Amino acid sequence: MWIMGWSSQTGLDSLDSFERTLQITPVDLEFLLSDLFAQVLCEFYLNPRYLRGSDFLMRFSQGRWAEDIVARTVNVTEDFHAVPYGPSSVAPSDPHEMENYFEHLDKAGAIGKQPDLLILPKDDYEAVRPQLDEIGLANLPFTPEADLDFLRSRALIAVEVENSLWVAREMPDYGQGVELTELITKKRRFRKHESIAWWEKWTESVRRFCAKSEARRHLKGFLETAKVPTVIIKDEDLKPLTEWETNFNVPIFVFHVFYDEAYYISLQEARELIDAGVIPPTEQTFYAPGGATTHKHIYKVWYTLAHPLGTMTREPELSARFIQDKNGHILPYVHFSGGQMALSSEIITELRGRLR
Repeated sequence: MWIMGWSSQTGLDSLDSFERTLQITPVDLEFLLSDLFAQVLCEFYLNPRYLRGSDFLMRFSQGRWAEDIVARTVNVTEDFHAVPYGPSSVAPSDPHEMENYFEHLDKAGAIGKQPDLLILPKDDYEAVRPQLDEIGLANLPFTPEADLDFLRSRALIAVEVENSLWVAREMPDYGQGVELTELITKKRRFRKHESIAWWEKWTESVRRFCAKSEARRHLKGFLETAKVPTVIIKDEDLKPLTEWETNFNVPIFVFHVFYDEAYYISLQEARELIDAGVIPPTEQTFYAPGGATTHKHIYKVWYTLAHPLGTMTREPELSARFIQDKNGHILPYVHFSGGQMALSSEIITELRGRLR
């Protein structure tokens, strides 16, 4: 649902970092792979307060897989190396250890919004590798940012990794984008006056945006009901990521990984689209493992306004696992691993253009 105003994010401040990391949306809950659970199961034990559904562990597994495949793909190139940087990318993968890790972060007061990965020239990575090994990747979030300048100052870009449980090319409206200048001329029927006012405001924003350059006039977009791949940025992340980018002078890019392909956009490009009103906020409901429900705003940048990041050359492996609480309750979930992605020429050119 696209919205015209802002609403409160009830319960957001009360969530600890574990619950913020494992928040999921209703879309994630619709992904069903029941045929997997005839396979060998791996057993985990967790604090029962988090076992409101196996979807939360699947969400974490999916997120770690997305970060892992991006890092592995970058690291096989001749020129670049990706270093895990944010808490979610260096936390233990074992569910119980992962929960304890985030609780330790909260107690240490070490949680702050950081990008998931840093991409360095390979030679620079080799130069700082001894210092990284001395600190330990798992300890990076506990290390004051001022002490990480040796690493951050060598980064070409920082990366925030998002992911979605969709086969991008099979989404209903994939490949059916319309040039923005044509899109805003479509006749729409709305029952509510607020919807009419919103449409008029949005079309005027798009008109002003397109008038600034010939290239913008040929960009393609979609109506709000379209089901297409998007690069998602949470509104709550926009300000802290922008501040991090400004403070440390490292450009942030958002990589969004789907089951079959991936897209990217720079935070600067995304902010331009958001500030121009071309990409309006969407209200999304999130569910946390402890039961809290929050209503947040996200920005969904159509893939046609982003850039191709890569294509999967080998599908990820999906295996069945389960968690068992101390009362003997079994909850199965899907574990993501493996797969292989080939980087696009666009992102390679982007990175090479930043080599010093």
